[in-house]
Amino acid sequence: MAKRLSIDDKKNIVDSFTNGATLNELSRNFSCTKLTIIRNLKQSIGENLYKELSEKNKNSNQKDSIQNSRVDSLSQEINLKSTNEEILDISNGNENILQAEFSPNESFFEIAPLNYDIENSSRKELSSVSISEIDFPKIVYMIVNKNIELEIKLLKDYPQWDFLPISDLNRKTIEIYNDIKVAKRFCNKEQKVIKVPNTEVFRIVAPTLVARGISRIICSEQLIAL
Repeated sequence: MAKRLSIDDKKNIVDSFTNGATLNELSRNFSCTKLTIIRNLKQSIGENLYKELSEKNKNSNQKDSIQNSRVDSLSQEINLKSTNEEILDISNGNENILQAEFSPNESFFEIAPLNYDIENSSRKELSSVSISEIDFPKIVYMIVNKNIELEIKLLKDYPQWDFLPISDLNRKTIEIYNDIKVAKRFCNKEQKVIKVPNTEVFRIVAPTLVARGISRIICSEQLIAL
């Protein structure tokens, strides 16, 4: 179960995120999942401002990473140069010591290679849960357009899932909401929120959704595979 954050926690999360803290840092500092952090940020500052700050923090972190990488590379180069100079000094002035230091060690022995079979099967996807294993709430809400057509998005439109491979990010998804207030928050003037009183309908229509290219349902912090 996701950790319930206090009002002070939520305020501190917004302040830290605004000042450049990453989702990983916030998750670690407040002992909760990245999805919980993202959900509370969107609720507090809105999705548009969240995306803007997320992109800004991401670019800033990439810049810092590149700079740190250059510093590390320069440091390694200096250390390597220093080491080579020390070895050269030893070889010129202390040949006997160098020979003794690097002479074969009688205690050396060869380690036999490990003879284990390496599992070469594809890794099981752990990011989504099969619809057959999900216990849906009794009632959920969905966003549709004026013609009662489902709002379909690509998984890459959800920043909380951007760690998935590109092949998964291009999957078509629909989203369901446990709370009508949350659903209305993401509903624009051209859309409306509908109530789904029997959530077993998702298992029934799963083949139809898959036939339309929809292979995932997003529900709160869960990614459901059809």
